[in-house]
Amino acid sequence: MGTLYVVATPIGNLEDVSLRALRILGEVALIAAEDTRQTRKLLARYEITTPLTSYYEHNKLAKLNYILTTLEEKDVALVSEAGMPGISDPGYELIKAAIASSIPVVPVPGPSALVTALAISGLPTDSFVYLGFLPRRSGERRRLLASLAGERRTLVAFEAPHRLRKSLADLADVLGDRQIALARELTKIHEEVWRGSLSQALEHLKQNPPRGEFTLVIAGAGDEAQVAWDEEQVRAALAELLSEGLD
Repeated sequence: MGTLYVVATPIGNLEDVSLRALRILGEVALIAAEDTRQTRKLLARYEITTPLTSYYEHNKLAKLNYILTTLEEKDVALVSEAGMPGISDPGYELIKAAIASSIPVVPVPGPSALVTALAISGLPTDSFVYLGFLPRRSGERRRLLASLAGERRTLVAFEAPHRLRKSLADLADVLGDRQIALARELTKIHEEVWRGSLSQALEHLKQNPPRGEFTLVIAGAGDEAQVAWDEEQVRAALAELLSEGLD
C-alpha cells in the first residue's frame, strides 16, 4: 500500500519550499494538484518530472477513485494551489477518503497564508478563529459576523479583492471599528501588510484599490463588545435579507 503525502507548497516565493517537500515531490509516483499550472512552475524550477493529475473543486469526485486506486500500490503527493493542502480547498475530501481506506497520510508542513498573516499582524496570536473565505453575499456574511460579535479571540479570514470593501464595511457595521491587519500578496513581489482600524482601512482602500489575494486578521471583541444588535441594526439586517430574497 502507498502513502498519501500532504505537501505544503509556496504561497508566493518559490524559495520557501522545503528540502523535504522537494524530495517527496520527486520520489512519489503521482502528484495530485489543485492547479496544475502553478504546480508545473514549481516543478520546472527544481527540475522535477513526476507526473501530475488535476484534483480541484469541480473534478474531485471524478478523480477520487483514480487517486485512491493509485494509492493501493504507489505513493501520491497532494498539493494545493498554494500553501498547505486541506485548508479551504478540496484536499480535505481526498485526505478523509484515504483515512477511511486505511491509507497512511503523512504531512509535509510548510508555508501557510493563514499562519503567516497572523504572525505578523500585531494582534494576539495565542488563540484565534479561522473563518476561511467569507460568504459572498452580504446577508450571509452579516449573519456569520453577528454570531461572532462577542468572540474574544482574533479572527482570520480570506477575501477576494473585488469583495474586500463590501466585506470591510460589513465588518465595521456588525463588529464595530476594530483593529485589522490586511495582508496582501504575502511573500510575493508586491507583498503589503496594512494595519489600522476598519474605518481607516475603508479610507485607505479609496485611494488604493485592492489587488491580489487578501488575508484579514481582525481583533477579537473587547470588554465593550456589543453582543446583541440594537433595533437599528436589526432593521438594517432584515432589510438586507429581504432584498436578497432571504437566501
